[in-house]
Amino acid sequence: MFEQVKLTYDFSALEPHIDAATMEVHYTGHHATYAKAFKELMERVPELKGKTTEQVLMNLDEVPEEYRDAVRNNGGGFLNHNMYFESLSPNGGREPKGSLREQIVADFRDFSSLCEQLKQAALGQFGSGYAWLVFCGREQRLLIKQTTNQVSPMMDGETKVLLPIDVWEHAYYLKYRNKRAEHVDALFHVIDWDVVAQRYEQA
Repeated sequence: MFEQVKLTYDFSALEPHIDAATMEVHYTGHHATYAKAFKELMERVPELKGKTTEQVLMNLDEVPEEYRDAVRNNGGGFLNHNMYFESLSPNGGREPKGSLREQIVADFRDFSSLCEQLKQAALGQFGSGYAWLVFCGREQRLLIKQTTNQVSPMMDGETKVLLPIDVWEHAYYLKYRNKRAEHVDALFHVIDWDVVAQRYEQA
């Protein structure tokens, strides 16, 4: 239940946009560490037994206070990275279709505007964190959000996450150094919008 998502592509498959070295250290180092630590927490803390990752993160106030930060950081890191790696594909970059595209047009005018606003959110996130495309159930529309560290928008209990843009330096520094904008531009070539559309349909 608390295992890393299995990659459907090789570490080198996203080159030249994301290099193999970055993918390997990101997946086998950072992501694996979050997964291991979260799994250990879930086994050690009685109040977490039998719950899914989503249930835990959406109800952090029910986690004993002494474990709350560790659960937020490691549970968030585990789930955020699962979603991130699932969102990428060597066959990505194609524009979304169907009902997701219609929603994008309704909320952002067109796909290009969505991408530009996502990019600006990613560049504007100070320090480590994410830019997100989410679906807000209350407003029945797509929104762009920013979060710090491993916080997920889903932690508010009503937001459905569709796409994470990882701007932690470990996600891009080996190839792009301090050029975060180039990293974000490259990501748009490998985002699998079919996966994003599936999450939208579930939302």
